[in-house]
Amino acid sequence: MHDAKTNLSRLVAAVEAGDVDEIEIARSGHVVARLVPPHARPPRRPGSWAGKVRIGTDFDELPEEVAAAFSGDAP
Repeated sequence: MHDAKTNLSRLVAAVEAGDVDEIEIARSGHVVARLVPPHARPPRRPGSWAGKVRIGTDFDELPEEVAAAFSGDAP
């Protein structure tokens, strides 16, 4: 554990560069953590929510009590 604390930047760089697949960090001989690269995310598809989400017709209207709370006029 002490070695991992002392060399964390070096260990992260090794995983980031692909030099190692994972690094196990142990305390008293028992693995307590693994340092691994993040999972690759699929590319974003703009518009993938189109037609799936509906916004209320009053979305742009701010209720008076909310406006009053923001301006400090609320009781």
